[in-house]
Amino acid sequence: MNKLLSLLIYLLMQLLQRRTAAQTCSNNLNVTYPAPVAASGWEYRLIANGLTRPRGIAFDADGGLLVVQSGVGLTHLTLDDDGGTCLTVISNTTLIADPNLNHGLALSGDGRTIFVSTAESVYSFAYDSQAISVDLSSNATLVTNMSNSDHTTRTLLVSNKQPDTLLVSRGSNSNEDDDARDITSGHSQIRSYNITQLRPGDAPFDFLDGTLIGWGLRNSVGVTEHPSTGGIWSVENSVDQLQRQGQDIHQNNPAEELNYHGVLGSTDHQGGNYGYPDCYTVWSTAGFPDLGNLQVGDQFADDDAPSNVTDASCNTDFVPPRIAFQAHSAPLDIKFAPNASEAFVTFHGSWNRNEPTGYRIVSLAFGSDGQPTAPQNSTNAVTDIIANADLSNCPDQCFRPVGLAWDSADRLWFSSDATGEIFVLERTNGTGTDGNGDGNGNGNGNGNGNGNGNGNGNGNGNGNGNGNGDGDGNGDGNGGDGDDGNGDGNGDGNGDGNGGDGNGNGGNDQNAASGFISERQGTVAVAQAAMLAGLLLA
Repeated sequence: MNKLLSLLIYLLMQLLQRRTAAQTCSNNLNVTYPAPVAASGWEYRLIANGLTRPRGIAFDADGGLLVVQSGVGLTHLTLDDDGGTCLTVISNTTLIADPNLNHGLALSGDGRTIFVSTAESVYSFAYDSQAISVDLSSNATLVTNMSNSDHTTRTLLVSNKQPDTLLVSRGSNSNEDDDARDITSGHSQIRSYNITQLRPGDAPFDFLDGTLIGWGLRNSVGVTEHPSTGGIWSVENSVDQLQRQGQDIHQNNPAEELNYHGVLGSTDHQGGNYGYPDCYTVWSTAGFPDLGNLQVGDQFADDDAPSNVTDASCNTDFVPPRIAFQAHSAPLDIKFAPNASEAFVTFHGSWNRNEPTGYRIVSLAFGSDGQPTAPQNSTNAVTDIIANADLSNCPDQCFRPVGLAWDSADRLWFSSDATGEIFVLERTNGTGTDGNGDGNGNGNGNGNGNGNGNGNGNGNGNGNGNGNGDGDGNGDGNGGDGDDGNGDGNGDGNGDGNGGDGNGNGGNDQNAASGFISERQGTVAVAQAAMLAGLLLA
């Protein structure tokens, strides 16, 4: 009893401290557009603004935030951390001034080497995180011969399981790139390189020298490694302006994709062809010409595919996605939670859809087997974490998330290139839930509590709201980056209430622009803790 009482008192003090910190944080930055809303159980804060198209982000060994500003170079943000989401940028240091850097960023396992990319090449630099300095004379070209006129980002990933391995993702050269059918073109591929094989003075790897991880991948901007199994995953930006048998189906097809590429060093699931530019994935079956037996997640043949490529062969000869996402959501990054129970994906947002979609960050549940828990044909596999509440404001008055990074305190950071901002997200222990952190949710919360979430969803206890939160997206030019965002959110309500304690109040529990945990949420939590303590003392 004494231990339980002590625990409750501790929790009560923590909640009081959190409320005090939220009310006294010296960081008063606010967005200049309608504020995004975070799902219940999360809070966020704007940490930096005034940047130039921030894309890839990563934390160094000393807690410094590295940011690729597209068209500018690589910068370092030194942070003053007062706990929770109360952080302030106290200095901004240019590490590499290079307008050709546009997205890719990775750190070696020991934190002493930085990897960055241009449209043509991948470079490494010696880095001292304590001195906040890059040795520019150490610049080495690791991979080259990747020039494209379209889709110019080169996403980089250093494997945690095999720290000598660097993965590079290269997109297509156009919307529907016929050259991608030829494996020797190097277009629309992910390859890996053992960077320890290069000695000082050696010629860099040609892109085609790398081990083939996957091809037929139009523009897989987000690439990550499962922290437990070591499985490689990517998120795919699929084609625009698609027709099927001469009919326009581009509003809701084809799907964006979550693709699995196996474990590095294994031949299982590795090196497969994922279909582009001949096979695409069904998202919406409504009004789909010659649907036949096709369902969500199945692949179908493009009108311009060779005559021997059919709907049937697309589903037997090519690798299907593990999960389909709403068309035009534009997924640009994917990162697993430290405990590997879920993956987070940024949906940058659409540019060629009548009703915008994307413009949000979602989570996707994973099981202990390292695979998504949702079936391949799911249309509600994702849960909104933070989203623009009114998509009619997008793209001009919306945040557009790009890069993700976890810090040492398990806070999730993200960049928004269109608004020049960096944000931090943190989980809270709030008891109230909402239909889906998205004001456009239409989510049905199927939990056991009794709170009505105002995101047009019922957030009840521990229930999942299966909503269709539409976030928009806009194809990101970024030197031909062409990040399509085709997505109707299909967000899940995800009620996080305690027991059956609904405490819903949906939208009222959303986090506002300042990023504080809602006053009501904190008050309810404090009151509950106090009541429990009182019962034990009685």
